[in-house]
Amino acid sequence: MTQPPELTIEHPSKIKTFDINSALPSRIILLVDDDADTRQLTRAFLNNFGFEVDCAGSAAEALARFNPLMHQLVLTDNSMPGMTGGEMAQIIKQKSPSTPVLMCSGSPPNDTSAIDIFIKKPTYLLAIKDAIDKLLPAK
Repeated sequence: MTQPPELTIEHPSKIKTFDINSALPSRIILLVDDDADTRQLTRAFLNNFGFEVDCAGSAAEALARFNPLMHQLVLTDNSMPGMTGGEMAQIIKQKSPSTPVLMCSGSPPNDTSAIDIFIKKPTYLLAIKDAIDKLLPAK
């Protein structure tokens, strides 16, 4: 008859703890735009600066994906089919008042109370990066 393997119990000082917050990337942006080319270009640009970008093609998709524990900022267009970026921003702010919303659009929403910074299109991508830097503290 074979003996069962010995069980070794680690001393508590040798056990590694896992902090769920440190496991998440620290700078995740939720990018919302119905134009796929704009999403792809903006994502690639922001990735170069160390941002992780989670993309949504509509306001409804963005609201389904939005997680205030994960997304540090929402970057959105205003003019989209279905729900506008301004309407979505109102809902985002109801769920998470501290999450900054940056809007980059050719047409601003009628109600800008949920928008932290508005940038008029056309613009340079560096203007978006500068606005993000103003809204997010450096880590």
